[in-house]
Amino acid sequence: MTENTAKVHWEGAGKAGLGQISTATEALKSYPYGFGSRFEDDRHGTNPEELLGAAHAACFTMAFSFACEKAGHATRSIDTEAKVRLAKQGDGFVIDRIALKLTAEVSGLDEARFQALAQAAKRDCPVSKALQGVAEITLTARLLAGAE
Repeated sequence: MTENTAKVHWEGAGKAGLGQISTATEALKSYPYGFGSRFEDDRHGTNPEELLGAAHAACFTMAFSFACEKAGHATRSIDTEAKVRLAKQGDGFVIDRIALKLTAEVSGLDEARFQALAQAAKRDCPVSKALQGVAEITLTARLLAGAE
């Protein structure tokens, strides 16, 4: 059993406020975020949706690699992108869609088995399970040519 920690410090109110995100591993150390980096074009900070996408892509990628290994197929390379959509809902917002895009090179794997393993990893990774309240989680998976 593992438990990981992230901390946020916030100063100020609403749109004028600014926060800093830190993780125990210091992968993020007082990393800035605020209204501008979440809802506008400020690229000097992060936002919760970007971090959620990174977590989901990382978890899914690892789950896919382990599933391939368990099925007897070595992964040569895996690239995953996660697009997380924050949509207006009433007076607030909701994450209503996450689109995962997988490109992988896997030894000895045909297209049908590749797709099955990718879908199982999407379903079974712990972050996917934690995000079951998201209305739509899609996966587009592409097996690179010559990987068989």
